[in-house]
Amino acid sequence: MAWRAFIRNVLTHPRHTQWIIPLLVLGDAVLCALIIWKISYTEIDWSTYMQQVSLYISGERDYTAIKGSTGPLVYPAAHVYIYTFLYHLTNEGRDILLGQILFAALYLATLIVVMACYRQVGAPPYLFPLLVLSKRLHSIFMLRMFNDGVATFVMWIAIYCFMKRKWDAGVAAWSFGIGIKMTLVLLAPAVGIILLLSVGLARSVRLGLLAALIQVLLAFPFLQTNPIGYVSKSFELSRQFLFKWTVNWRFIGEETFLSREFSLALLVLHVSLLAIFAFVWVKPSGTNMFRFLQNVIRGRQPTETLSKGYILASILSSLVTGLLCARSMHYQFYAYLAWATPVVLWLGRVHPVLIISGWAMQEWAWNVFPSTDLSSKLVVSVLILQVIGIWFGLNKTDTERGGVAGGRTARPQ
Repeated sequence: MAWRAFIRNVLTHPRHTQWIIPLLVLGDAVLCALIIWKISYTEIDWSTYMQQVSLYISGERDYTAIKGSTGPLVYPAAHVYIYTFLYHLTNEGRDILLGQILFAALYLATLIVVMACYRQVGAPPYLFPLLVLSKRLHSIFMLRMFNDGVATFVMWIAIYCFMKRKWDAGVAAWSFGIGIKMTLVLLAPAVGIILLLSVGLARSVRLGLLAALIQVLLAFPFLQTNPIGYVSKSFELSRQFLFKWTVNWRFIGEETFLSREFSLALLVLHVSLLAIFAFVWVKPSGTNMFRFLQNVIRGRQPTETLSKGYILASILSSLVTGLLCARSMHYQFYAYLAWATPVVLWLGRVHPVLIISGWAMQEWAWNVFPSTDLSSKLVVSVLILQVIGIWFGLNKTDTERGGVAGGRTARPQ
């Protein structure tokens, strides 16, 4: 019937996103306003951020001495500067309503960038409503004002720049995002290979130095005072994880969760998965990983015009692989995952029914508080689905969906 064909066309043809996106953003803006108006703000880390910033403003530059009511400062320097700005805007953090409005604006800005990335790869319209329906995501931004919301915004800005082949801007944004929260380090393996494929070894090294220089400049006031203290706190790799807050691995039990063996197993799994993905990340070079590295070192690897689908799939595969192998994810980590999941599953050629079902199960699981054995199993299961799906998507040799695995032969965007 004609109406069925029309509905199917609206749900699947990318050209309809040009009018669907404004409607969704407008509707979500109204929803954000209603959330701020009707739902009470929940204090978790905002007051601690403000206490830590007040110490910085007062002249404290020793990272180990900057603390708040819920603990020490454990985020890099860009976090301090951003919340210092918010400190001054919100009357030393007391104007909670203004803070929520600012985070609503940040949420909507991030949503627009995410939708722009989806459009770049020709994502179908039925994916877009999934981007505005997350209860947990609205909470992270507007009811908690976590720094993960800021880091997520910068992450998607970086991804968009990479997809537009703005390499310097992409690296600068990505490095600044690491300066907010080190979670964005998870993108490094894919970003490194994308740069080597796209601009060659010499320029990739220069871009790597740019990323490092940004970190040094951000940290400079603190490095002058106590460099070891800054590095140990802002990139605290030895942090102890609390079982009661974990969203992902609760079902294995507290004893196993806290064990050194489990930590090492996750590390081995992560390294192994990255090695497996590396072999498909280099497919546009037309060689295997070993030949690719040889060619790069010898300066014989030609640069590739990578498709936007390949760039997005590679970066998000690096992200979801890292999140799967994370020892503990707290609720705010959903900021990095929520907007990635629909397109990761689609790029992985998962059936639409399974995409929507997987998204719904994930959304439900991340809204169970405290987490349960069932909710944590679902969190891990959907992450496994994403990792497997995106690997198969990257491993395809054709150029459908924006040339997910293609290089020079990918269709234009």
